Amino acid sequence: MDAAAKEKQREKARLHFLDAEPSVLTKKWDELYLDGSCLPWDRGQPSPALVDAINDRKDVLGAAVMADQGGPSGAVSRRKRAFVPGCGKGYDALLLASFGYDVCGLDASETVIRKCKENAEQSADKPEYAVRDAQTGKGSVTFIYGDFFSNDWFGNITGGIGHGFDLIFDYTFLCALPLALRPKWARRMSELLSPEDGHLICLEYPTTKAPSTGGPPWCLPPLVYEELLARPGEEISYNEEGWVTKSSSLKPSSDALIKIAHWQPERTHPAGQGTDWMSIWRHQ
Repeated sequence: MDAAAKEKQREKARLHFLDAEPSVLTKKWDELYLDGSCLPWDRGQPSPALVDAINDRKDVLGAAVMADQGGPSGAVSRRKRAFVPGCGKGYDALLLASFGYDVCGLDASETVIRKCKENAEQSADKPEYAVRDAQTGKGSVTFIYGDFFSNDWFGNITGGIGHGFDLIFDYTFLCALPLALRPKWARRMSELLSPEDGHLICLEYPTTKAPSTGGPPWCLPPLVYEELLARPGEEISYNEEGWVTKSSSLKPSSDALIKIAHWQPERTHPAGQGTDWMSIWRHQ
């Protein structure tokens, strides 16, 4: 698809959500997946930037299998649990499983969750989802239809969510939410991320899009993440042009997530090449 066709799809998607109330967003997303002709956010493959982050940032993220206390003879090994909200067709969830994580992919479109399960069956032998480490092996993947802001889907995860997820990956999820839901996104991420060495990875996109062009995707410069995650659940400020503004005396709240790594990925999807940023966050 050429650049003009992609731009036409993005504009069609923007108009589809124009003036939509939060209460109908789930229906709106499902309509697009049912139609199937306008999915400008669907990359068709896992994120190269996520591949490189898992491979190159082991000093921060650690391994996909960890020693866990509480077994009858002391420490036992368990797979870390990863979470991909707004998982779409499941490319990144399947990728994380190839690295050894037990993964939950969540989406509010029942149609796309069915497609996720089809993709999982059809992708078993694809090289991008091959086991990355023979000793670690491949983790499990569970695709769940549910509302990110609700707890109703917890029961579909074996063992529930416990103290939270060890790794969360956000890409084209926050940018799909209307601005009014951004504080709720931040509070929810803080709630779902394990306080015990959990990491939130954000592939920040689109970082340079003018706010006046609307969305989705909505403009997401790095400062948006900093402001939201410093005080999860609280409103952030924007100037007259729609750009987020930095708080002059922002003291992080007790449930804040702090940024421990930030870089521009060498590899990413073409839509964000040269403008995408990656960040890693954890509890204080």
